Order: sequence, then structure tokens, then C-alpha cells
Amino acid sequence: MTLDTRIADELNQLHDKMTAEGALSSRDQLRGYYDTFRKRFGPAALRNLDGEALLNTLHAHDPANRDSLVYWLEFKNDDELPAIFGSIAGGSALKFGIYRRRETGTWMTGSPSKQVELTVAEAVEIARKHRDQLLKGCEVLDTLPANAPDVEYAQLQKQMNTVAPDVSDSAWGHKYFSLLYPEKLDDYHNAEYQRYHLIKLLELPPDIDGRYAVAGRFVALARELNMTLNHMTTVLNRRDGNPHAYWRIGTTLGEDEAYSRWGAMRDGDFVAIGWDKLGDLSWVTYDDASRERLRDLLAKNYEYNAQILGRKVREVLNFTARISDGDLVLTANGMTLLGIGRVVASYTYASGSDIPHRRAVQWLNLDTWQMPDAKVGLRTTVFQVREPVDNLIAIERRIARAGPTKVNAPALPPASPAEPVSPSEPIIPRLDGTRGRIQAILERKGQMIVYGPPGTGKTYWALRTARDLAAYHRFGTAFDQLTAEQSGVVTGGTDGASGLVRMCSFHPAYGYEDFLEGYKPISTDQRLAFEKHDGIFLRLCADASHDPKHRYYLIIDEINRGDIPRIFGELLTVLEKDKRGQSILLPLSGRPFKVPENVYVIGTMNTADRSIALLDTALRRRFGFVELMPDSGLLRDAVVQGIPLGAWLEALNNRIRQHIGRDARNLQVGHAYLFKQGRPIGDFVTLARVVQDDIVPLLEEYCYED
Repeated sequence: MTLDTRIADELNQLHDKMTAEGALSSRDQLRGYYDTFRKRFGPAALRNLDGEALLNTLHAHDPANRDSLVYWLEFKNDDELPAIFGSIAGGSALKFGIYRRRETGTWMTGSPSKQVELTVAEAVEIARKHRDQLLKGCEVLDTLPANAPDVEYAQLQKQMNTVAPDVSDSAWGHKYFSLLYPEKLDDYHNAEYQRYHLIKLLELPPDIDGRYAVAGRFVALARELNMTLNHMTTVLNRRDGNPHAYWRIGTTLGEDEAYSRWGAMRDGDFVAIGWDKLGDLSWVTYDDASRERLRDLLAKNYEYNAQILGRKVREVLNFTARISDGDLVLTANGMTLLGIGRVVASYTYASGSDIPHRRAVQWLNLDTWQMPDAKVGLRTTVFQVREPVDNLIAIERRIARAGPTKVNAPALPPASPAEPVSPSEPIIPRLDGTRGRIQAILERKGQMIVYGPPGTGKTYWALRTARDLAAYHRFGTAFDQLTAEQSGVVTGGTDGASGLVRMCSFHPAYGYEDFLEGYKPISTDQRLAFEKHDGIFLRLCADASHDPKHRYYLIIDEINRGDIPRIFGELLTVLEKDKRGQSILLPLSGRPFKVPENVYVIGTMNTADRSIALLDTALRRRFGFVELMPDSGLLRDAVVQGIPLGAWLEALNNRIRQHIGRDARNLQVGHAYLFKQGRPIGDFVTLARVVQDDIVPLLEEYCYED
């Protein structure tokens, strides 16, 4: 197989970068990890075990027992076996087919909803069956030739299904075999991940289903790139991120193509749907209660028969609550594709529009074309594109080979000879992840608010994004690449009062005089007097107006803790993007004032203190919003004395959502509580202190008087 040249170059460059960062283990280190695992759990070791010794070696799932196979496969993360071979943590211990209940010491099997208690003898028989199937799977893999073609891997899949039916088609069984045969099997233990990364590589997955049939493709790709399989999958993880969905979004209202809203979506950097009679749908979550409430609203406001009503409920629910940040959206008018964008923000509502339900996007490609099978979802406004795979590869090929171009956009007038365009104007890259979402909204609206439960990194991401954007515009590089002198220009040095990025915090005593202008008491000749004082925002705007080539950012931490209408005053009139540059008279001083185009505002808001729905309506119209929720995936490979931090945090937040009332979604515990200096907590003492000193008091506050 031959990899696309551009992709091959990108992967090789990323491999070199990650090697320089120390993000990849050396080949000798990898060889040592594999040898250690084989000595402990390879065929020779398993053949010599039987009875309770075999049972405990394979399946003693108690995290206090760090010597069992299942512990090594799920939790192991240290010098003997780092967590670089694909995670299978999370979910029920029953994914191994059998486990020992910690409280009673009894062995259990069955499904999570119907568990069956086993005698020790019955548990030993299951362990023997698993041991025998692992051994037979190894025998089959021993006979697989090196560099086998696809047909050999298709045969391997059938053989593994036959000789190891209970273990081969499981994440833990696949991880076991991949650690013993790292040159023959990739370390993606989830078939969805295998398929996703092949599509990102513009490679058509094999027709036959199964983890082993796909492995040959990754083996061939690693050989072509001259990388180990582990290096290649690690690089692909960095390049591609986690799997995302593909959604087709219709751009017409009703059946008449004359009512296309594509131009507004394209120029406004968003995708949208109609159903304007439904009102603001910020309350929608992907659950049965929201589904039923949506059904009632649609039935009340639109004349749908029962079959169509059910489909429309799914479409609206998918758009508002199921489409996720990072998903790709494909705008379409009938069979014609108009644009491909990446979703960068959660749902927002635009009152007064006939397409009020919106998701901000970053456009990746604006070609007009048709997919190989363009009829998918043709009569559906919101449709998830899954098959055929040819469509998904065609989408990725468009993204890889063409950048975004604003089609049909009005041409700009030529530059005046007196104002030549500087050839050294810095190129501002599209930032990734949360920073990219913030960047997209700032470019569209000029101001935005990052909101979410405590511990989700709101201030961290606001400050990091503002500093990076200011650094790129001023110096053409990221903030962490600046010299000390350049960093001082961005941050303002020790006082922070003169930098491109400035920060304040709202609180109940904060007022208009602190933000815009007012009189403050001073002492002169032992007499009390009042002197007019410019607030932080007025000073920022003055500096920005005298330096129009560079961008200025104000971060307002805890924006919801202040009396916003009083603090902002008439500022709300000229803060909107299309009113920038218009002057108003400040009532105190009588001076004309305007917000320059190069001023950007980022607010942060803790929803545990106050719901976003309670914000001043005028403020909400002028700001864009990015929601940050707890992300247990960032703790996926973090384990402290057998406790998987990601699964623990997810379980805690599940309990909060179940038991703390209607606003429980905003009262979850963020992942930042389990981080220390940018890394997950690594020792039990620190974890215990965080739980005792931070998390338990927070929960007690949530449950006050309950």
C-alpha cells in the first residue's frame, strides 16, 4: 500500500517532533517492556499454572493485587509497563468475563445487570478456558508470517474467532496478544479506533469485521513509514485525536431551495437549523426527559404526522445535544455539498432569526462538490453520516487537499498606495481544541464567556488562549516560544497594567467606576478630595486605539459575580462587533468613547455559583459562549494505587447528576482537582488530601441543608 505523500510527510515530521520532546519510548525501551510482559504472562508462564493460582494470576481484579494479568492490562502504568499501549480502563470489571467482588471475595460472572455468583471451582474452570484460548491464539499468531498481506490477516481473523471466541474479540484479549506480538498487531484495542484512524489516513478499511483483520493495514503503514507500530499509533493519536462523528446539515428551510441560509452560515462561521417556534433550547440534554419535552413542543407548534414527528425530534435533539465539539459538519443543499466545518462550540440561540439554533464552526473546506453516495440523509436536516466509508474518505480527502476559501465573498478594494500591505504581516494559525473554539467566537463576536462547573480549567484556557493570540499577532509565534522581553510585552511585566493581555475579577463591590470611569477619594494636603479615574477597560481601549496594528485582550474572571448591567453601563451599546468604532458620550466626563476593533473580551463564569440562564439578556446577546465540562478522558491512563482517576471522577459526577437536583449538571466536579502542576496526581497521599480538603467540602456545599 502507498500512503498519501502529504500525510506521510506530516506523520514523519510529527514523529521527529515527538521524539525530540521525549514523547516516544526508544526501540530498546519498547523491547524491554514487551520482554517483561512475556516473562510474566506469556504462553510459557501460563502453561505452568492451574487451579486457584491460575485463577488469581489471570483474574484477581482487586486493585490491591498488582500481580494479576487483568491489573497489568487495565491499570499498569510504571517503569515495568507504561500506559502507552492503548487503554482498556473504565466500564465494569465484567468485561473480563469474570471478577472477584472486593467486599466478599466471591467470584462473579454474567452481565452488569444480571450477575451470577460462582463457586471457586466454577471460577477456576472459566480461568482454564481463558488460559487455553489465549494459548491457542498465540499458536495461531506464531504461524502468521511477517509482513503478511490482507488476505492472511482476514484468515487470521477467522482463526482467532474459532480458537479463542471468548477472549480474542475483547479489548483485554486483543491487548494481551498485541503485547506478545507487537510487530504483527497494532495496539488499538477498539475496532472503532482502528476504523477511524484508517479513514483519517484516507485508507479504506477491510471488508471483514474484527480487530485482527484490520491489523495488517497498520503493519504495512508502519513498515512504509519505517516506524514501530507503537510509535506510529502514538503519532496517529496525537495527529487525529479521539474519534468524531460526521453530520450532514441541510441549508434550506422546508422544500424550497430558494430559502437557502448557506450564505449566512458561511459568513457567520456557524451551522444552524430552523424550528424558530421552539424558542431557546439550551435546556436540552440527550435524555428521555428532553426527548419527550421536545416532542410536545414540536407537536404543539408544527403539523407533523406521528412518523415525521419522531424523526424531527431526533434531528433537533441531535443538533442541540448530541453533536459534539470536534465533530465535522457537512452543509448541503440537496445532493450538493457546500462546506465542511469543525464544530468549535456548544449550542447557542439567536433570538429573532429564522435559523436560531446554532453551533459555531471552523470552516475547513468550502468547495462545492458531491460525495460518492450523495443521497444519504437527503430528506433530513440533521443526519449522521456513517456509511458508506467512501463518503467519509472523500470528506477527509477534501480537507487534506484544499484549505478554506470564502466562495462568492465580495472582493476587497485594492490597498491605497499610501497604506501598503506589509509583507511581514504574521499568519495566525487556527488554534486547536478549546483554544480554537474561543478563537472562533472572538473572531466572530469580539467577546465571549467560558463557563462550566468548578475545576474545568476556565481561567486557564482563557488566559492561555489570549496570550497565544496576542503573541501570534504581535510576534508571529506562540506565547511559550517568546523571549522574556517579548513575554513582558504580552503580559505587561510585573504590574500587568500595560500588556496586550490584562485581567480583572468581578465581585459584588466592583462597579462602573472601576471598569469605565468614576471619582475616587484621594488625600491632598491632609484634605480629602475626589479625582476622576479611568477604569481598566477605558485604559485598555485608549492603549488599543493608539496601537491599532496589535490586538488587546481583557480577561474578566468570575464575570457573573458582579452586577453586570451596573458595571458595563452604556458599554453594552458599543460592544457588539458591528458597532465597534461608533462613539458614545460617557455621562460622567462627557468624553466621546468607542470600543476599538482590536479589543477582545473573555469572561469566565462558574456555573456552580450562578446559572448562565440568569445572566442579563442584553449581555447574552452580545457574547458567545463556550462550555467546559469535566473531562475524565484527560485522566484516562492515570491510576493511583489501583484507583483509575478518570473512571472514579466519572462515577462521582454520575452520582451528582442523579442525586443533586435539576441544576446538578452545573454542580459537577472538574478534572482540574485531580491535576497537579499540569499532570494527573500520581500519589495516594496527595489524592487523599484533595478529596478531604477540596472535593468533600465542595460536595457538602452542594448538599447544604440536605
